[in-house]
Amino acid sequence: QVQLVESGGGSVQPGGSLRLSCAVSGHTYMSWALAWFRQAPGKKREGVASIDNDDVATYPDSVKGRFTISKDSKNNILYLQLNNLKPEDTAMYYCAAERWCSGGHCYEIDFTHWGQGTQVTVSS
Repeated sequence: QVQLVESGGGSVQPGGSLRLSCAVSGHTYMSWALAWFRQAPGKKREGVASIDNDDVATYPDSVKGRFTISKDSKNNILYLQLNNLKPEDTAMYYCAAERWCSGGHCYEIDFTHWGQGTQVTVSS
């Protein structure tokens, strides 16, 4: 059973940056489709980045150019670099894993395995 543990959230001013980390419980899972999602209070959960089984990274337009997903397969860590943060980026951020997803835009599918989340707050 894959286990995911997020860290790196915090409070930052608009325009600031954060790097979120997700520790993945085994090297085998690093070849799965991995993604980051977020959910703000009263809003639906939305995908913000994903890497598919072919290591193709994709993003929705709302974060493209500001967020970057990457993975360190040697240390079994998934990252999300958040730059030029805006107040509307405030949310709980979750990493997720799914055995199969290819063709990009995996953040649009339902993922099976989830971490517990890390809070990002953007405020002046």
